[in-house]
Amino acid sequence: KVHITHPKETTEAKTPEFLIPGGVFISEGHCWANINEEGMVKVGFDDFARKLIGKIDAIEFPNLGLSIKKGQSLFAVKQGNRRVIFNAPVSGEVKEINKLLNTDLESIEFSPCEDNWICQIDAEELDGEVSQLKIGKAAVTFYQEDIERLQTLKKKIKTASEEDIANGHLYIGEMEKLDDVSWKRYSEEFFEKR
Repeated sequence: KVHITHPKETTEAKTPEFLIPGGVFISEGHCWANINEEGMVKVGFDDFARKLIGKIDAIEFPNLGLSIKKGQSLFAVKQGNRRVIFNAPVSGEVKEINKLLNTDLESIEFSPCEDNWICQIDAEELDGEVSQLKIGKAAVTFYQEDIERLQTLKKKIKTASEEDIANGHLYIGEMEKLDDVSWKRYSEEFFEKR
């Protein structure tokens, strides 16, 4: 189930529902983008990514001052020796990184949004790129499509029982149990989109 919520309400720990904060844009690679009045964009990974990946051991932040184009590798999330790379939802320059996450990764388990942003980008091509991001009902539809694609992928590479797939069961931290080949497949399929 997917629903839109107020950003402050996304702190519901480990709910089986996928939550999309109202007013926040979602990229096809499951980054969220929150745009302020000056065109600065806070970026993080969304609830779909958080729930699929599960436990996070470290975040590889972008360098301050990095000039980035939409679709280029921006940051990575690590689990053990494995990584999920997230691509920039917008073009611009990285102006700030949220180093507080280094000391409080557990906060992301409750909500990947609001205060748990990875970096802030001074957007350069926002007018042209914002139309490629999802918001509101379009974001809900996008999540539902990716949930269906996830069920198909699980069936194809046999990462879940037939009963779980038939019942539509999704588990928080599904990627934790995957072998390296399946991890890479999930990562490429859902997060490393350009």
